[in-house]
Amino acid sequence: MAKSKAKKLREKLARAGKRNPDAKRSGFSFTDMRTRMTKTKKDHLYQFKYKNHQSNDGNDGSFFIVNS
Repeated sequence: MAKSKAKKLREKLARAGKRNPDAKRSGFSFTDMRTRMTKTKKDHLYQFKYKNHQSNDGNDGSFFIVNS
């Protein structure tokens, strides 16, 4: 892969003894600040609270009317 123009300039400045702009970056710029957590049982149940899902015995509250 080719180097970007900015990266070439940073390397040139570092070779010349100047301060590298990468060193100025905060430590937080490299961290992932998003929080990931698994849903709790309550969260999982609440997600499907108002949806009409099939149950094992077939009695899920839905009905189908056949006009004959």
